[in-house]
Amino acid sequence: MTSPTRWQPDPAGDPQARDRPPLLAALKRGLCGRCPVCGQAPLFDGYLTVRAACPHCAAPLGRVRADDVPPYFTILVVGHIIVPGMLVLERTAAPPLWVQTAIWVPLTLVLTLALLRPIKGAIVGAILSFGMLTPVEDAGV
Repeated sequence: MTSPTRWQPDPAGDPQARDRPPLLAALKRGLCGRCPVCGQAPLFDGYLTVRAACPHCAAPLGRVRADDVPPYFTILVVGHIIVPGMLVLERTAAPPLWVQTAIWVPLTLVLTLALLRPIKGAIVGAILSFGMLTPVEDAGV
C-alpha cells in the first residue's frame, strides 16, 4: 500500500481554486454538498458517491478517501441526541417499551440518513483542505 499524496491545485486553472481551501471554508462547503475547493459544483454524484473531479475547478474529489470516518461521526452525533432523549423520556414519563420503540427507532433512522451526507461532505472538505489524497493508482479514477 502506498502512502497518500499531497494535492496542489493547477495554477493554470480557476484563479479562485489555485490554493487549497482554508479548513473552515472547506468544511462549510462540504456540509452544504458543494465542491470544497470552489464551492460551485455539487460534491456528490449520488447519495454518498463523491464525484471523480469537480466539473468547475477540476479538483480531484474522487481521490479523497473518507472511508469509515463519516459513519463514525454520524453515530457520535446521533447517539448524543438519541440517548439523552431516551433517558429523559424514561425518567419523566416512563412510557411503555412499544412507545419508546415507536419514537426512537424512526428518529434514529431519520437523523442518521439526514446527517450522513453532510458529515461526509465535511470530512471530504477537511481532507482536501489538508491536501491528503490517495495516489492515482489506488484511487480507481
